[in-house]
Order: sequence, then structure tokens, then C-alpha cells
Amino acid sequence: MAVDTSPEPDPAPAVLLHLCTPGEWRSWLDAGRIAPASLDEVGFVHLSTSDQVALPAQRLFAGRTDMILLVVDPAVLETAGVEVRWEPGVPTDPASMVFPHAYGPIPVPAVRAVLPYRPGPDGFTAPEPPVPDDDGFRAAHFEPSMLRRVADAEEPVTGGVAIRTATFPASRVHNRLLIDRAHLSDSDTLVAEAERTLTAHGLPAAALLNGPGARELATDLTAAGWEVHELELLAGPAGRDATGAAAVVSEVALDDVREFRKSAWGTDPAGFGPDELAQLVERTGDEDRVLAVHLLAVVEDGAVVAAATLRRDGATAWVEGMDTAPEHRGRGHGRALLARARELAAEHGCDLVALSADVADRPRDWYLRAGFAVVGTRFQARRPG
Repeated sequence: MAVDTSPEPDPAPAVLLHLCTPGEWRSWLDAGRIAPASLDEVGFVHLSTSDQVALPAQRLFAGRTDMILLVVDPAVLETAGVEVRWEPGVPTDPASMVFPHAYGPIPVPAVRAVLPYRPGPDGFTAPEPPVPDDDGFRAAHFEPSMLRRVADAEEPVTGGVAIRTATFPASRVHNRLLIDRAHLSDSDTLVAEAERTLTAHGLPAAALLNGPGARELATDLTAAGWEVHELELLAGPAGRDATGAAAVVSEVALDDVREFRKSAWGTDPAGFGPDELAQLVERTGDEDRVLAVHLLAVVEDGAVVAAATLRRDGATAWVEGMDTAPEHRGRGHGRALLARARELAAEHGCDLVALSADVADRPRDWYLRAGFAVVGTRFQARRPG
């Protein structure tokens, strides 16, 4: 095979992008490598830069609203021995344009972030260049990316998007505004957008505020009577916990933790009813459609007494739902769950484990003592009633 001698751009791009469907990515997560059907046909995996990716997107997927971009770290490809050549695309592409082609399967740990890629009124356009070597970027984009891929309805709003998930109307996190450019919005605008995209559909007005201006917007919403919580994004390395843990942690199925989760959610002061509790439990299974979900539990005498959820999306993992039954607390079960989550993440090639914690709650300090560090701040807001 002849090797094209087209030079790599100078400076070399910090990231490369692979355009794909959510279903393709989910299957590659399980396989541990990105190997589209075209790899056997042409011998390489097609990649793009941020400036280029709109071209193949518009040519191949015009009108689709569910595409995603895998943010690939070229340094990981080099370490894995995957050669990247800069070569022409199809004959209709500009003559001066050369694309990065990866000659071999791409290891899943090379994917530093997964970003929803939606067309605008005029089709696909160049996305903002991502910053995958920033732990704060990776942590901040993990949960919103997952939620947008699970949602069955998405609408643009000032500063972000609104998501609705008809299967789980009781889930606040699956039905709200996801604001990542808070400086573009003010409290009156946000309230109006929430009423248009959420309240009008019978859903409570709620928002997750990220990005520049989030604190100022949160302050204004508090003054307007909204309930606002400041959350810190925490991140730590994946890997084995050298301190060890006494409890044995098992990976279990949703059926095994269903009743435990219902019991834990049933103590929420919001007072969820049986149907709402069922939605909150079952949503975990739906999230497994778009990324890898691992349910971890401590089991004693055949019953789950503590549980946690680990989600994987490329090289980044996310811990959530760390719960221990009240009568079993103080015995190190939480430490054992966290240790196993970090170990399991590393086994799958993740190098970063992230989570969010309310600054006013005790678990935040517990995570800091466990070696996590603050990498960002966000705000969770909802209008009472």
C-alpha cells in the first residue's frame, strides 16, 4: 500500500474526531476498540479535525440529529502503535484538504470525551475544539453528554439545550435545561425557556448550569425563588486502591439492586410515589443503551446492603448512587465500593474517575479524603412546585 506523503498540519491538532452513531459507539465500548466496517474495506478509520468534521457529517448524515463525536487523543494512538496518515478524502472534497486516517483499530481508552453533534438550521457546522487533556472538561461533559443521548427530545435554548425523556418524567436529571454557556442567558430568559420547553410539557422547571457566568445566573435564580444547589465536580485517577477494603464488592444485575434502590430513594424528602420510584430505578438500564453501566454491590446474607453505579464512556468513568443501608453504615462499605469502582475503571482502560458532590453535604469531604480533587463547579436549580 502506498503511503501518502501529505504533511501533518503544523501545529499538530491536540485532538482528532471520529463521527459515528450512538449504537456504533456502544458496541465499540464493549469490544474495547473502534473498528467500523469501513476499516476492512479501506484499511483505516476515518478521522477529522474540528474544522473538517462538518464536511463528512453533512455529506453522510444530513438531517440526522443523534450523531456523536468521539474525541480521540493522538498521543494515545501513537503509544498504541496506531499510525495516523494525512491523506485526501473523497474527490468532491477541497483539493488542498487532507484528513487524518488511523491505520488500525482505535483503542477505546484513546477516546477522552464523547460529544453530541447536532445540526443547526443550515446543517452541520464546525464544533468548538474540545480540550480533552483538561480533567475539568472531561468531568463537566460526561453527564450532560449521557443525558442528551438518552433523551428522546432535545430543543435549543439560550446558552444550551433542553432535554425531555418521556420514559422517565419523574427523573429531574433527565428532564431539564442543560446550560453550558450560562453567560449568554439571564434569569428571566432562562425561566421563559424552561416554561416553553419543560412546563408546557407538564414537567417541572429545572436546569443544570455550567460554564462562564453560572454562579451569577445561579444567584439571580435564587433571588427569583428557585432552589439552587452548588455542586463541585471531583476527579481522581482510576486504579487499584493500595489501602485495601474489607468488604467484598460484586458486580450485579439491575434485578439484584432494584429493591435496595427503591428503599434508598424512598427516603427522599420529595416523597416519591411507587411509579416514580420505579422510574428512578429503571433509568439506569436505559442509560446502558448509550454507555457502559456497571452496578456494584456489597451483599450480606443474600441481601444488598450497599451499592454504587459506575458508568464508562471511553477513558472517563463516572461514579454515582453511592448508598449504604443505615444499619450497615460505618463498616467501610462505601470505601470498598469506591475502591472497586476505581479498579474496575482502570481494568477497562479508563484513567479518570469523576463525580459530582453537593458542597453542603458530608460526602464531598469524604471523596476529598479518598484522593479526589475539585476540577470544576456547576449549579443545579429547580423552581419549587
